[in-house]
Amino acid sequence: MPARSKAQQRAAGAALSAKRGETKVGDLQGASKDMYHSMTEAELEDFAKTDHDDLPERADDD
Repeated sequence: MPARSKAQQRAAGAALSAKRGETKVGDLQGASKDMYHSMTEAELEDFAKTDHDDLPERADDD
């Protein structure tokens, strides 16, 4: 499942970095911290690799 917004894509990238041990979990905030705890590395990778050129900055709450 690809990311629905640039913000979601960036949050997934931050969570993935922490999941891989590249950054500290304590540095995560908000959505990225929630994603770290609730998603697998494969799920985070899928969100983070989404091409963000055509994505809105933030997704609408549908």
